[in-house]
Amino acid sequence: MSRLVAWYQRYEQCHALDRMLRRTPAQHWYRRRNAHRPAVLCFHGIEDPEAFEGQLRLLTRIAHPVTLAEFEAAVHEGAELPPHSVLLTFDDGDRSLLTEGLPLLRKYRVPAAAYVIPSLIGTDEPFWWEGLDEASAYEIKQLPDAERRRRLAARPRQAPRRQLDVADLRELAAGGVEIGSHTLSHPCLNRCEEAAVRTEIVEAHRLLTRQLGHPPTSFAYPNGDFDPRAERLLAECGYRSAFLCGNELAAPGLQHPLRATRLVVSTRTTNERLHTALSGLQPAMYRGGRAVVRGAVRGARTARRVLT
Repeated sequence: MSRLVAWYQRYEQCHALDRMLRRTPAQHWYRRRNAHRPAVLCFHGIEDPEAFEGQLRLLTRIAHPVTLAEFEAAVHEGAELPPHSVLLTFDDGDRSLLTEGLPLLRKYRVPAAAYVIPSLIGTDEPFWWEGLDEASAYEIKQLPDAERRRRLAARPRQAPRRQLDVADLRELAAGGVEIGSHTLSHPCLNRCEEAAVRTEIVEAHRLLTRQLGHPPTSFAYPNGDFDPRAERLLAECGYRSAFLCGNELAAPGLQHPLRATRLVVSTRTTNERLHTALSGLQPAMYRGGRAVVRGAVRGARTARRVLT
């Protein structure tokens, strides 16, 4: 297992640190300092509906949920967002967003955006990472995309998974969930050849336009990884926003519209972690810890090369 993956996993389980940070003066300072930097939260599925409802109660109490259109207006036209704005996004198009998430989003009147994989819509094909543990998925994501596909083709076929269909997309949209693109088949774009990047962006746009009845205007980079070739194609297709997973608050007016940053969370994220994530304190701590770990890993590798 990668040392970075192991560190991420330990960090995610460090609830005592979250409770401590939540009560420090730094939390209040970060919250005041970042009042006008919106938090864009990146969820995936709804693993725990009861916990998700608790998160929505908290978000509607301490933050101001905004729509994707409001966020894009702030990015492009300089429209002012309320202090402590938050935008909820959901990657991959897991059916639990429809079955478990949508009723709760409606109940609390919280808008959202969902980024789907058009080639899976209306199928029973599993996600390509189905059946892989976190470390194995991480390892495969680091491979050139052609090698990733070869590795996956050699695996046993995974159990079918019912995916969202076109009617489900329309139900989500009617419930206040804007639908965006998440590429045609969810590769890591920065591991793809030029032709594959074009297919993943342009063909996904064409297919999702047909499925929705109108062109999507927002995009989420798979794995949150930026790729400049994808950015150029997104601009050509008329996208107004695209999201990374840089684990920092967004900054409309300062960030490129096709490089907006998000905070990765899940329905298992504690309320203490949400408090410090929304303020910007937790992302700052996370980035600092990650830099230390990466520096230690590089130092260890250098030492091994010198000694051998």
